[in-house]
Amino acid sequence: MLDSLQFWGLLVVGVELLGIAAAAHAVMHVRSDQGTIAWCLGLIAMPLIALPLYVVFGRAKFARYRETISKAFDQNRLNDHALADAIRPFVFQSDEAPNRIESVLSRLSPFSFTQDNEMILLIDGEITFEAIFEAIRKAESYIFIEFYIIRSDALGNQLRDLLVERAADGVKVYLLYDEIGSKDLSKDYLRILETANVETASFGPPLRRCDFFHLNFRNHRKIVVIDGHTAFVGGHNVGEEYLGKSRRFGHWRDTHVRLRGPAALDCQRVFLESWYWATRRRPNIPLIKPLPQNHTDGMTLILPTGPIRGEDVCTLAYKTLMNHAKRRCWITSPYFVPNESTLNALRYAALRGVDVRLLLPAKPDHLIVHLAGYSYLEALEEWKVQVYRYEAGFLHQKVILIDDMIAGVTTINLDQRSFHLNFEIGVFATGQAFVSQVAEMLELDFEKSRLITAADFRHRNLPFRVGVNVARLFSPVL
Repeated sequence: MLDSLQFWGLLVVGVELLGIAAAAHAVMHVRSDQGTIAWCLGLIAMPLIALPLYVVFGRAKFARYRETISKAFDQNRLNDHALADAIRPFVFQSDEAPNRIESVLSRLSPFSFTQDNEMILLIDGEITFEAIFEAIRKAESYIFIEFYIIRSDALGNQLRDLLVERAADGVKVYLLYDEIGSKDLSKDYLRILETANVETASFGPPLRRCDFFHLNFRNHRKIVVIDGHTAFVGGHNVGEEYLGKSRRFGHWRDTHVRLRGPAALDCQRVFLESWYWATRRRPNIPLIKPLPQNHTDGMTLILPTGPIRGEDVCTLAYKTLMNHAKRRCWITSPYFVPNESTLNALRYAALRGVDVRLLLPAKPDHLIVHLAGYSYLEALEEWKVQVYRYEAGFLHQKVILIDDMIAGVTTINLDQRSFHLNFEIGVFATGQAFVSQVAEMLELDFEKSRLITAADFRHRNLPFRVGVNVARLFSPVL
């Protein structure tokens, strides 16, 4: 029989060996060098604490997702062929050189650039939800809704009641939410929807089934599709704060886009994949509607991303955009914790003489991420990258503008989570009218912002500066 001292000694050795084994796994599987180093140090030095964290947060891939969706396509459970056939006449055919920005981005997406899309910029919550609710009221056949956060507050209840009403009219309604983002969504909210024949599902992680291994992966997309011809994508979630009614944040600066045309069907294809993963079922509705031909200028690409492919699609897409910039590269994000590759692309653009600007919030909603963003100021200033802090409320929009060439409205934050762990989506368009609208919108945002420098950081008090440097240590896993 082992005495207690021997038992605890063997336990410590066993835990340390498990920590070393997990560190070896991190070397082989963690995506970034910084993340690998951070995990290895923690697993070897503090295995008792780091091991359970690594089991939940150390995974870089969303297990079985890609295989499940591919199998569904092979068995025609998602009816993707019909959707692809409906879109094919609108696919942009280019005879240009293969290194054009459109060619590179389309290779990163499962979809192609399409023509004949109508793009409408929706600025802030009142305009966005007014447009979404109007489209829901006009739906004739089906409604797909996918949000990261849905709250049981006044806005959420308004959406719920409208969906119940439309379901009573015979419209098929499907609601998908992320269970982590919508953790406060009440059971009564879902019960009312389900009683009204609105189909609901959570993307995951399935907390009620205790599958904690998927806890670190979130469906951060915000998609609404109406009858296959109209779609909405952008930064807004369903909550009163997105209407600027939060006492803590006040005005909430966010951006959505409404699109009509073949790109809406690509948004629908993204939704259908997520829905199938969550339910293993395909919506029982007619999935094809005649596509309107709006004959607007430019092309549109839907770019879904997530932790299911070998390459870092977000990193490659943003690097492609930055590397093609000749005059300006303006990016807005509520968070700025870039990987080294993205940081170097920003520096290289500025070195070429491009007007590189980052627009970030002055108010924090996640303190550690907010503090970590300040740690990059000196490096950015050295290479003439300008950093602005939005002071007229909380800035939550995710927008990128390259020259007068292309603009994107996305759900993608400039941080490790969005780039590597979250399921995200972006709409990128080259139409001059839309690009000009985005440029005008951002110019107004910069007028409400303050240019900050490394001196602003150096002149802050000691606790703040210490907090920034400590937060930077966590940047690989933020």
